[in-house]
Formats: sequence, C-alpha cells, structure tokens
Amino acid sequence: MSRRRPRWLLDAERVDVAIYAAVAATPTPSLDRGMRTCRAALTGLASTAVTSAVVNLAVKPLARRRRPDVVALGVPLARQVRMPASRSLPSGHAASAFAFATGAGHVLGPEGAPLRGLAALVAYSRIHTGVHFPGDVVAGSLIGTVCAQAVTQALDRRRG
Repeated sequence: MSRRRPRWLLDAERVDVAIYAAVAATPTPSLDRGMRTCRAALTGLASTAVTSAVVNLAVKPLARRRRPDVVALGVPLARQVRMPASRSLPSGHAASAFAFATGAGHVLGPEGAPLRGLAALVAYSRIHTGVHFPGDVVAGSLIGTVCAQAVTQALDRRRG
C-alpha cells in the first residue's frame, strides 16, 4: 500500500530544490576558491594520515635501518637537530610532505606546484640536518606520493 506524501512535504521539497538551483546558478568565484582550498587541505590531510600509517606501522618496522652517525659522517654541529628515536628508512617527514603536496595538489592543479617545492625542501632538510640518508628521503618521498595518489583516486571515485 503506497502512502501519499503530505502536501506540505512536497512544498518543502520544491522550495529546497529551488534554493539549491539558485545557489548552483550563482557565480561565486572567491567562495569557490575558498571551498576548493578547504577540499585541497582535507585531501592533503587524508593523504598524510594514510601515508603515516603505512610508513610507521608497516615499512619502518620491516626496514629496520639505523639512523646516520652524524659524528662519524661529519655533519656540522650547527646543522644537527635532535636525532629521532625511530628507524631511518623511510623518512616519515619526506613521506608526509609529499603526501600532503600530492593530495592537495591533485585538487589545486597547477596552483599546487609550490607545495611540491616545499615538500622537496622538507625532504632535503632531513639529509642536511643529518637525520636521514638520501635513500631514506627518496623512499619516503615515493611512498608519500604513491599513497596520496591512491587516496585521491579513492576520493575521486567516492565523489564520482
């Protein structure tokens, strides 16, 4: 037995659809940029979260690479930072930086290019300060990029 919907509900639905259509048809370029920026940040954060889990829960325990010996390898004292206690391979900082840059950059398009430059600086800084070997940073950067690509594909399919 089918129930007829109350007339007031049909009227409310028509008003709802009319307001929706008005919002959709109204040009709002600055608001659009703001919303896209927010979506980019959320995509970057989701990419970073997945990458962090992969790096810290799966890869670092398997790789078990020791950190560089800053004294034996001659890293100037002025460059040194506190040595992290975790394993060296892969660089979690590089992985997270590239994950965020790739995830957010996917949404931002060409406007995301500076994020990739900043990610590269973060990655380099881990070698410069003596806490990672170059291979650690390359591996972290690749893992972050691949994880972010997987996250953005999943989000795109979901939004689809």
